[in-house]
Amino acid sequence: MQATQRHEYVEFVTATTPKLRRTAYLLTGDQHRADDVVQQTLTKLYLKWPRVRGADDVEAYVHRMLVRVFQEERRSRWWGVRLLDRTPEPVPRDDPGGPDDAVVDAVTLRRALASVPPGQRVVLVLRFYADLSVEQTAGVLGCSTGNVKSQTARGLAALRRWLPLDTDAEGVAR
Repeated sequence: MQATQRHEYVEFVTATTPKLRRTAYLLTGDQHRADDVVQQTLTKLYLKWPRVRGADDVEAYVHRMLVRVFQEERRSRWWGVRLLDRTPEPVPRDDPGGPDDAVVDAVTLRRALASVPPGQRVVLVLRFYADLSVEQTAGVLGCSTGNVKSQTARGLAALRRWLPLDTDAEGVAR
């Protein structure tokens, strides 16, 4: 395929793919299968592009290709295969403090931090993530140490409202 033909193909695919995906989704009822059908159609189109680009209505031609790919897939033996009836239950872990919990904690902390007002968030990040002292934080922000202390206290209070309490075995907050 020549460079100009390749450029025309890329432009056509870029413009048409959203419509093809919607059509394929309506045909298959499943986003993943729809994406597979579109991908197969675009691959076949690439191979035939030098001939197809001269058609009277290229978009209609490609939609016909899409429907044929869908029909071929429906006839294939894989169409009716279901790997799982339902989502499997999570496997219990022996180590409750493993890396999965760390990821959950990090996401929870980011969400809670995003809920804190921006000024307080900056102070908390500088103080506890960047590990700056009150004086260093005040220097970075160009404010008084009293302002850093009050913003830190307010920010921590806001975080505590969003984060679950860490409790010991007797249910006492730590």
